[in-house]
Amino acid sequence: MAHPPTPDVLIAGAGPVGLSAAAELRRQGVDCRLIDRLPARLPYAKAVGVQPRTLEIWDRMGLARTAMEAAIPMRGQLIHVNGQVQARFDLALPPEVPYGFAALPQYETERLLEEYLSGFGTAIERGTELLSFTQDADGVTARLATPSGGEEVRARFLIGCDGAHSVVRKELGLTFEGGAFAEEYMLADVETDWDLPHGYGLRSLHRTDDGSTDDLLVCIPLPGAGRYRMSMLVPPELSTRAEGGEPGRGGDVAHGMEGGRVPGLSDIQAVVDRLAPEPAHLSRLRWSSVFRISHRIVDRYAEGRVFVAGDAAHIHPPTGAQGMNTGIQDACNLAWKLARVVHGKAGTALLTSYDAERRPIGEEVVGRTVRHATRGMEADSEDPRTLMLREAQLLVTYRGGPLAAGAYGPTDAPQPGDRAPDCTGLTAPIATYPLRLLDLLRGRTGHVLLLYATDPAALAEAGDAAAGAPRTPDAGPVSSDGAHPATVAILARESAPTAAETVVDLPQYRDASGEFARLYRPDGATGFLVRPDGQLGARFPLSDTAKALADYLTALSVPNS
Repeated sequence: MAHPPTPDVLIAGAGPVGLSAAAELRRQGVDCRLIDRLPARLPYAKAVGVQPRTLEIWDRMGLARTAMEAAIPMRGQLIHVNGQVQARFDLALPPEVPYGFAALPQYETERLLEEYLSGFGTAIERGTELLSFTQDADGVTARLATPSGGEEVRARFLIGCDGAHSVVRKELGLTFEGGAFAEEYMLADVETDWDLPHGYGLRSLHRTDDGSTDDLLVCIPLPGAGRYRMSMLVPPELSTRAEGGEPGRGGDVAHGMEGGRVPGLSDIQAVVDRLAPEPAHLSRLRWSSVFRISHRIVDRYAEGRVFVAGDAAHIHPPTGAQGMNTGIQDACNLAWKLARVVHGKAGTALLTSYDAERRPIGEEVVGRTVRHATRGMEADSEDPRTLMLREAQLLVTYRGGPLAAGAYGPTDAPQPGDRAPDCTGLTAPIATYPLRLLDLLRGRTGHVLLLYATDPAALAEAGDAAAGAPRTPDAGPVSSDGAHPATVAILARESAPTAAETVVDLPQYRDASGEFARLYRPDGATGFLVRPDGQLGARFPLSDTAKALADYLTALSVPNS
């Protein structure tokens, strides 16, 4: 039976990861359906940490301001052991980083993304569950259970964002190697009247003589006066312990909230009485649950035209708020590549770079969060600055990956595969205030070419070379912006402010504060190609603009696999 290839992409699971995938695909002009088996959004503050890198991604989408207005700042964490202050971590980042750490309940993150998605005319199809699927060389045929009955849908691609118990992962037969922590935890959303510093989390524990932890309290601030999400070890009378499913084969896993008895306010209060750094009275219990934690990762993120992202691909302890943010980056990495393929600007072989780039990141995150959960972040051997940048997900790099060839300039400068740093101090001929690089990238859906030089003539020549870069013969236009990447000229600080105005026929800005040069460390006149996900795609001398662009865009436009 023939099925028309509509929609382009079917997404199973409408949590933050599925919503992010749908939002980025729709922003890139790709038709998609987003389904979720739940009849409504869950009112639980599960994933609450929003990392600076996620806010950068949301900035490019035009969502950062809305998120900041709904969130509260995360300023640090207080560490108490056996009733004594052990450490105070301040979540300090270098001044050039545009966003700090934030806390936002997961249901609010989902609301913001859902409202953003609605601006493209796309809504979540609630109460719709993926039952099974098959795939062939041209697409995926999925069988759904909907509120009105069964449905069979044909799509070109399928993304499984359906969580730790993913149907997509199971149907693909992906392994899910790892294990589960023996401990069970209680989770609660409550208010307290203590006088701890605003914006600081709390990690308070009791250690026995042999160094093991037998009591634990972790509190993360949430929007609202005195409101926290608290987690702690579960007492025996509330235990819902059950064995996980088939080890490593994508069966049921012991991860997330479980059934059984629900902790009451008195259960949470008892732990606070033992471990809080000062007397505190709890009130307004919004919800509570018992949950378990596993640490697992799939053996591959894709099979043919089907992909997994977020908890469907990797699960781990919530330490450092890495999970949701890692999943959102999975979604953005995959979405821009799917968009190129759907629009005929690349073959399906480009999609193999999703696993090549993202699975090593997932492996690192799983390993690091397990280490921090068992030994504490304070035991990490990295220097504090590097540790904070890594927790902020600002050190994610795809160096050595299939799309990161052609390093140029100092090896410790931003290179292909690295995050494209933001900077401030850019000025424009008309604007009377300094701009950030993010201001130049905001709203753009494709690659952006940044041309940096002191000599306006060199910028003009490179701009002409970029405009004349050849199209790849078999893949249509070479950029999701059109035939070429959007190109922006950045004039070095030592140049006269108006030097390029009549010479360079490009959008132009001046590095008036020298911040762009300090952070990007150009080796003379240099070009930088920024990918749609905010990573660097290429770095090259301006004299090689045409060849560098052709080489990179040809690599994107490889034939079908």
